[in-house]
Amino acid sequence: MVPLPIGRESRLPPRYPLLLIALSAVCFALMGVATKLAAGYLSGGQISFARFVAMLAPVLLVPSLRRRATTFERGDLLLYRGVLGGLAALIYFLAIQHIPIGLATLLNFTSPVFSVIFAALFLREGFDPRLLAPVAVVLAGVALAAGADAPSLGAASFGRWELAALGSAVLAGAAVTAVRAARRTESSWSIYGSFSLFGLLAAAPVALVDLPARLPAIAWLWLALVAASAIAAQLLMTFAYRWVTNLQAGIVLQLTVVLSLAAGTLGLGERLTALQTVGCAVTLAGVIGVILLHAPPRAVT
Repeated sequence: MVPLPIGRESRLPPRYPLLLIALSAVCFALMGVATKLAAGYLSGGQISFARFVAMLAPVLLVPSLRRRATTFERGDLLLYRGVLGGLAALIYFLAIQHIPIGLATLLNFTSPVFSVIFAALFLREGFDPRLLAPVAVVLAGVALAAGADAPSLGAASFGRWELAALGSAVLAGAAVTAVRAARRTESSWSIYGSFSLFGLLAAAPVALVDLPARLPAIAWLWLALVAASAIAAQLLMTFAYRWVTNLQAGIVLQLTVVLSLAAGTLGLGERLTALQTVGCAVTLAGVIGVILLHAPPRAVT
């Protein structure tokens, strides 16, 4: 998906940005499942490196995109977004390699909690009080959906990879706040380019450890799926952040947790309990509530 020039973006229909965020959530879930499958052949760091190589390729190969990506006003915000987002993605991929995809996704997608805090501190960004109820519904539903029968959610078994996934959420929350600030002056492609470049640099040292001599065709298929879904998810999300708040986007993106569980059940043989099914339904209800209650999104000025 190619972002529109900033001058045309304010003419989008009011609910269009949230639909883009929902599509981004689908792509993020697909990326996570493909990463889990690729982890049978490569490390999380190597998969992350391959993802960023693919993401950076169109920026390097297409002159018009390269010009957009290298045209910017606030290099500091692009640096924050690139470094923080790149590290968050790398750590998330490493966590997916070592713990169940549902748990890794749940912990990583607590990032809206941190992004709201960072946005309040640095952007003075408020939120509609009516969203408090669906926020609570979404958080409760996600907790049920991803951890209803998982003892690993308990403190006694909250190990280093669970902590790593939670740490990736903190970094992602800060990165998302930088995106919101950067969208006031920067194009989608400059933000996308910074994330791709610094993500590649962050993953490179880890990716060079224990490189396999060769990969089977199926591994390349999973890597291609990781790359394609990551590119689509990132462009959709970055483009839409011009009109949505951190809170709105963060809640809709919780769909990724539910979709990851569903895909894990169908494709990875992970069991979905009755309580987790209830959690999925509760989460979806909360997301729908947010879409119904939120004020029409306005372009960032």
